[in-house]
Amino acid sequence: MTKIVFMGTPQFAVNILAGLLTDTAAYEILAVVTQPDRRVGRRQRLQENPVKSFATAHHLPVMQPERLAQSVELQQIIELQPDLIITAAYGQFLPPELLAAPRLAAVNVHGSLLPKNRGGAPIQRAIMNGDTQTGITLMYMAAQMDAGDIISQQAVPIEATDTAGSLFEKLSLVGRDLLLTTLPQIIAGTNERIPQDDSQATFTPNIKPTEELININQPATQINRQVRGLNPDPVAYLWLDGLRTKIYQATVVDQATTLTPGHVVARTKKHLWIAAGEQTVLSLDEIQPAGKSRMSIAAFLNGKGKDIQIGDQIIK
Repeated sequence: MTKIVFMGTPQFAVNILAGLLTDTAAYEILAVVTQPDRRVGRRQRLQENPVKSFATAHHLPVMQPERLAQSVELQQIIELQPDLIITAAYGQFLPPELLAAPRLAAVNVHGSLLPKNRGGAPIQRAIMNGDTQTGITLMYMAAQMDAGDIISQQAVPIEATDTAGSLFEKLSLVGRDLLLTTLPQIIAGTNERIPQDDSQATFTPNIKPTEELININQPATQINRQVRGLNPDPVAYLWLDGLRTKIYQATVVDQATTLTPGHVVARTKKHLWIAAGEQTVLSLDEIQPAGKSRMSIAAFLNGKGKDIQIGDQIIK
């Protein structure tokens, strides 16, 4: 039986961990290492992450070091003497002594086709950058971020309607299946080991709060990518009629306009079209005004937005 320490935090990692639990005769999860509980929302309630919730429900030992390096948990993991460390969107760098700890290897399930889109937000930025495909890479972990040798890869197309949420789900399932298919080869030492071409590397840093604000002067296509790439979290927003408003869904209208960005191009009971940059038009479809629930644009126009008219400048 192969002994594994699993490290992950968001929902992306849950399916991968769940896959390992489908073969308890082959794999033993010694511990699950994940990020600490965080306070979220206006009431700042302490909330555990998806991996912790899943691990706890399946009676797996959980460790949550605030900072892994020089922590008590680091030494505890090393003392477990795992055969493999498997990470999937854990959210912290692994210290060199931990990379060297497993008998076989430390393996990462990464949400891009490396060396493209190294870093902390490969899935979100693949959408925001207008990529037409992404994928999963299994790689040996190295001291440099996402630069280790490639074990295997599988491409996944990015659909025009994909959000970060839908793409995370697709990739987590692909990652689960690719890992389960490849693990026997890794354990036997028969897998491929392909060095990355660093000259082809691109980087995807974590999303900054300043990137959540929509610039209405950008073309509608770019705004659409931003909205999809930041859905469901942290969610892009704009100031609509002076009110901070999250935009969960917006589509590009195949129509040009002479109105300047931020003005209402069309308004019906169910549609609100806004002029964007380069004479393009953006349809706002699903929003969440500050202090309100998430709603369709029809519900908004029937309520607070009932006085909005064509030609009004409602976004600045």
